[in-house]
Amino acid sequence: MIRDQSLSSKLLDIVVHAVMIVVLIATIYPVLYVLSASLSSPTAFNMGKVSLFPVDFTLKAYLLIWEAQTVPHSFLNSVIYTTLGTAISMLLTTSLAYALSRKKLTLRRFYMVFILITMFFNGGMISNFLLVKNLGMYDTIWAIVLPTAVSTYYLIIMRSYFQAVPEELNESAYLDGANDLVIFFRITLPLSMAALVTIGLFYAVNYWNAWFSSLLYLKDTDKYPLQMVLRSIIIRSELLMQSIKAGEVSANEMASTDITSIKYATLFVSIGPMMILYPFIQKYFVKGVMIGSLKG
Repeated sequence: MIRDQSLSSKLLDIVVHAVMIVVLIATIYPVLYVLSASLSSPTAFNMGKVSLFPVDFTLKAYLLIWEAQTVPHSFLNSVIYTTLGTAISMLLTTSLAYALSRKKLTLRRFYMVFILITMFFNGGMISNFLLVKNLGMYDTIWAIVLPTAVSTYYLIIMRSYFQAVPEELNESAYLDGANDLVIFFRITLPLSMAALVTIGLFYAVNYWNAWFSSLLYLKDTDKYPLQMVLRSIIIRSELLMQSIKAGEVSANEMASTDITSIKYATLFVSIGPMMILYPFIQKYFVKGVMIGSLKG
């Protein structure tokens, strides 16, 4: 391959690398800061000594959240919600997308228009709450995973990807006696692995980070996901700061409290699983993330 050695090309390379370094620092620094804050003593953090590396290294915050069992229990809830929700979402999204990608489907255009309407209009929060309650799903796991099971945007992406699968493969399978179910599972899905992994990751991240649906539909605190527990800790931390400003709590008491360290420890625990998961699916994600721009 011939490399462009012109001055303009070298300057462009320098600018591109400089921008990427800035983006890399802006991405990594918050994660390192959260980790350092969770491993530092509350006194050191509240005195502003923590920046990039832990000060007065301690695992007390992690030991406290483990002993309290609230965070581990909510972590397990989040894993269950994310796993079950992603599985249901992928099953429904791929099935519907495959059906809509088949030209022989009767009223295919009508179904597509009907689905597209949901991108712009919905019944609103109160209607959704009443629907969930009347269906008997209130305060159950199904209130978390079913109302948001299908994303219209992801459905359109999957449909476009399925449409790009050569029709000749389907016709050959039909001649060999295969039906649509066999073609779907043995031809279409294996050829769409990049799209499946990418959309699956998006669904998983959405379920993992979701907290508002839990606030609306869950009454039992034992069923709260990790993000709801993190929200409660953040609220307690903000209330403590307001108490200091109001003079109800002294700055020395604030410096010795563990609430800030616990907040950052819980935050790091919440972002850890996705950080661990991404490297294993990177080869699919890099290809699949371009689906929307390459498939029409």
